[in-house]
Amino acid sequence: MPSKWMSGLSGDLKHPGWMYLKAVLFLIAGVATTAAIFAQIPTLQNAFLLAIGIWSFCRLYYFCFYVIEKYIDPSFRFAGLWSVVVYFTKRKPRG
Repeated sequence: MPSKWMSGLSGDLKHPGWMYLKAVLFLIAGVATTAAIFAQIPTLQNAFLLAIGIWSFCRLYYFCFYVIEKYIDPSFRFAGLWSVVVYFTKRKPRG
C-alpha cells in the first residue's frame, strides 16, 4: 500500500509553488540537454537546427492543447500527448 505522501503524487498538480518548480525543472532539463547536444558539434548550423526543432515542437504542443481545444473541438479536454493520439485515431473524419 502506498504511503500518504506517495498517494498525493498521483493526482493533479494544484499548488502554484510546485507548478513553478516543475517549470524551472523543465527549463533546466531543456537547457542542459540542448547544451549537451550543441557541445557535441558546436556549429552555427547545429545551433540553428536545434532552435528550429525546439520551436517547432513547442508550436506542436501549443496546437495539441490549445488550438484543438479552443478553436477546433471545444468538447475535448486533453490530459497528455497520448490523449491527442487517441483523439486523432478515434475521431470521425469531417467532410
